Amino acid sequence: MSAALREGVTRLDITTRVTLAVLALASGVYTYLGVRDLLNGNATVVFFAAVIYSVAVSIGIYAFWTFLLRFLPHVTDRTYRWLLFGCMALGSFMIVCMSSWLNASALAGSAAVQQHLAVAVQSYTRDLDRAHSNAMAAQGLLPDIQMAASRFARLADAERSGSLTGTGGAGTVVQLLTQMANQLDNLSREVAGSAERVRKLFEQGGKHLEKMRELVSAKGPISQRSDAFGAEAIALSGVIAALQQTSVAPAVKRAADGLAAGFIAPATAARNVDLAERQTAVVGKVESAVAAQAQALSAAADKILAEPRVEPDRFQPLSPAEAVLRYAGDFLPSWAGAISIDLMPAVLVLIFCVVQAGIRREGKVEASAETMSAADIIAALRLAREVEAASEAARNRQPEPPHAHDENVTALPGARRQDLLTRA
Repeated sequence: MSAALREGVTRLDITTRVTLAVLALASGVYTYLGVRDLLNGNATVVFFAAVIYSVAVSIGIYAFWTFLLRFLPHVTDRTYRWLLFGCMALGSFMIVCMSSWLNASALAGSAAVQQHLAVAVQSYTRDLDRAHSNAMAAQGLLPDIQMAASRFARLADAERSGSLTGTGGAGTVVQLLTQMANQLDNLSREVAGSAERVRKLFEQGGKHLEKMRELVSAKGPISQRSDAFGAEAIALSGVIAALQQTSVAPAVKRAADGLAAGFIAPATAARNVDLAERQTAVVGKVESAVAAQAQALSAAADKILAEPRVEPDRFQPLSPAEAVLRYAGDFLPSWAGAISIDLMPAVLVLIFCVVQAGIRREGKVEASAETMSAADIIAALRLAREVEAASEAARNRQPEPPHAHDENVTALPGARRQDLLTRA
């Protein structure tokens, strides 16, 4: 298996290089598309700045993963291997910071800006509805005001026939009741007239919202649509402010307070003491009725005025990169694809680490003429010649052991040989 693994590593070397180059080039292209929208200034300067940045990113990614593929699989010491894994994690984080988010901006930037416009439309729709509701809330006071005016008018008509004081005619009580009826009638007409202004403003705001929705779903460059959307948002904010100023609740509040505070009981003009007393009593009752009616209208107006004022959010245009970061949760697939382009080589590094570990676990190196290169064969032959020459030199340096010339003669020890010579 060791030979097969080595052969596979050798044959995949070119494929690995091409794969790294293609991934680095793809990341550089999308980085260029993303960074181009972030730069401002002269078109030529922006173009060259974006190209330089994207080229630097491509080279950095290619070099980073090439170094790890060359070194990490061959490091066997556990401490050094973990240090290299730490370097890989740090480099991956830096790649995400300098490239991946720009890749995501290129992949989903326009959709993210469109999402931002859609969220803004929802916010402005809610603000317009609230402002319209607050402006129309004063219309709920119109029936009470008309009923009060009608009641005072009926009492004035009844007094002309003497129903209140017992004496018919257009005296003090009639004049007072008629005056209260006229004031309330004028207030009711003012409230009713504001409804038409509120309706027109609401229709105008609806037209702005319709145009904004069209810009969200329209085709074309997102930057131009965003600029047009901003203009519509400013106009709609003005409509919302006008709606809040159109509310007649403050006018109802002032009129109600004026009815009670400004009430002046007229002096009776009757010469008859009994009639004068009756007129004074009726005027007192009218004053109490006016105070009660004024208090009710004032309380109702206070309830309307207590509603919080609508403050529409100021529309803030976003670049594609900013929009992708703000709405990252809505574009997780785009983020995954952008990061995968940059970190895919990490999987290759892990594969090579596993393969090299398997080769080392086999222990011995298996070689054959099919798997050895010409350089390996030349080196093996040179090594064989050197080993043969060293062996020959070792044999030449060894002395010949002493041996007898005649195999039938037995060598004698030195002392015995000396003794025989002496005897001879």
